[in-house]
Amino acid sequence: MQIIFLDTETTDLEPERRLVQLAYKIPSTGKTVNEYFKPAAPISFGAMAVHHITSEMVADKPAFIGSTYHAELAAELSDKIVVAHNAPFDLTVLKNEGIITENYIDTLRVARHCFIAEQYTLQFLRYFLGLTVTAAAHDALGDVLVLEALFEYLKKAVAEKYGSQTEEGVQSKMIELTHTPTLLITINFGKYRGKMFEEVVRIDRAYLDWLRGSELQKSPAEQNEELVFTLNHFCK
Repeated sequence: MQIIFLDTETTDLEPERRLVQLAYKIPSTGKTVNEYFKPAAPISFGAMAVHHITSEMVADKPAFIGSTYHAELAAELSDKIVVAHNAPFDLTVLKNEGIITENYIDTLRVARHCFIAEQYTLQFLRYFLGLTVTAAAHDALGDVLVLEALFEYLKKAVAEKYGSQTEEGVQSKMIELTHTPTLLITINFGKYRGKMFEEVVRIDRAYLDWLRGSELQKSPAEQNEELVFTLNHFCK
């Protein structure tokens, strides 16, 4: 199937987040879209601090739902695989805007399977892997350009690590890896920030048990799948 590189900027990080900026690129046709929209919810100050899009900047923009861009994207996704970094985040905001797709590749999850890095954010991997891209960070179109470069790198990494020989085989493996959780190595929050899970389970098993229970109390949509998978492993 054809692919579509996609990134969004949103009102906040909450499950009900709404779209502020949409960018996507279809490599097979060269079609590139980069548009701003007046969101159906206020933009949080935290979000503004990341993407620098204020409510005033999009006050005269159209709403995404009902726009030609909404219809066009829905049509494009009907026969293409979305490639996104931390794809569930972008797919959730699209769902909130009335567009649902289940065909996707998550480059964050694939990267975790392919190599060990200190971080797996898109911009960290951009420099960690030496990806040569001229693009602004935390801008939807800039992130799409970095995403495209990362995807090409990961295709080669998947082919080498898993022995996939064809384009179709690599793509299928990337989809499989997308839906296969990986173990987290280091805790990046809380009182044990920077320590390895395998170390914490030895010195404070009760903390991991508490953390697991806390995460499982959240709704499935709010749970960190990778974290739950890791905690289930170490708390078994």
